[in-house]
Amino acid sequence: MTPDVEHLLRTEAPQVLGALVRRFGRFDIAEDAVQEALLAASQTWPDEGVPDNPRSWLIRIGYRRMVDLLRSDQARRHRELQTGTAELAMSEPARAAHTVNATDDSLTLLLLCCHPALGHTSQVALTLRAVGGLTTAEIAHAYGVTEATMGTRISRAKRQLAQAGARFTPPTDADRDSRTASVMSVLYLIFNEGYTATAGDELARVDLTREAIRLTRMLHTSIPDDPEVTGLLALMLLTESRRTARSSSGELVPLEDQDRTQWNSDLIGEGTTLIDSVWNRGQAGPYQLQAAIAAVHAAASAPEETDWPQIAMLYLWLERLTPTAPVQLSRVVAVAHAYGPARGLALLDDLNRHHHLDQNPLTRQREHAVRAHLLQQTGDTSTAATLFREAADLTSNEVEQRYLRDKADHRE
Repeated sequence: MTPDVEHLLRTEAPQVLGALVRRFGRFDIAEDAVQEALLAASQTWPDEGVPDNPRSWLIRIGYRRMVDLLRSDQARRHRELQTGTAELAMSEPARAAHTVNATDDSLTLLLLCCHPALGHTSQVALTLRAVGGLTTAEIAHAYGVTEATMGTRISRAKRQLAQAGARFTPPTDADRDSRTASVMSVLYLIFNEGYTATAGDELARVDLTREAIRLTRMLHTSIPDDPEVTGLLALMLLTESRRTARSSSGELVPLEDQDRTQWNSDLIGEGTTLIDSVWNRGQAGPYQLQAAIAAVHAAASAPEETDWPQIAMLYLWLERLTPTAPVQLSRVVAVAHAYGPARGLALLDDLNRHHHLDQNPLTRQREHAVRAHLLQQTGDTSTAATLFREAADLTSNEVEQRYLRDKADHRE
């Protein structure tokens, strides 16, 4: 399948699913029907060419599969079958084109997949499958689990939606902000998993970062005036701009050692323009602040030109909004760069003493790595080496493991 066909299918997937759900009212079955329509297209279009109206083609195949699925659904067989056969009896291509073109279902689908009845893991899986158009096998590969495990996870998520009485309806003014916040959180989770994979022999999973950016663009198109959505898209673009320079010959390259000529100037320009467009619209939210930090990094043509005091201040504002361990540890790094490693170590000790950094493995891994870097800079290379090795033992990403163990073995 060519990249153009793949991109077209990803783009059309939510619109086709929206058309089927609005007609049949059955998200669980409609999602399966859409996946089969996408599969049929991926097998047919490369040889026969893309049809003149690809969306109508997909909806027609999806409608037919819906009727087949509904016939086997005994509980609602009579009502759903009548609806399905009535739709099929009409001029489907014309009706489908009219229906879908009149309504953009992207936001509604994202909101449904990120329903509060679902946990984050289920929200991510369902979003990638239903809105992203990824197959179960593709999602399973990206998250390092078996296809059967991921299939079970997606099926459970769809059952939970049905049990919660979730409806395919646009958000109301009362719940729009909270539901949009859930969508942004899920999209950022997808991006972060792609940018630094939790496990495996690859530092990043480009398929996930690419999909997260595409879906965030979709969200931004649906609500272009939302400053935080704009900030999230800017953050992803600015972060992704450094991806190529983050590794060399399969090894991790830290920010200060990256070849900045490899940074993607188009993504930097777009991301900077986006964050600049919303920066003065009242109090900035967490995604805008993170995008602003990424923009400061992007503006420096060399590591020594980085405005670390400004970054440290932005992290202080961010910590006041979201006092999470990753944000606190990032502020420690910024303070150390701006004012010296001793100040960074003092802040890290203060956080441990008074704010009790949560001690999940990911936090402990990052805390050990940060402390090791700072101790190394102060000359305590022996303790730093021990902490680097402990940090390596706490990550399942093989590229990170090699980097941290190499730091331990080559003390400065």
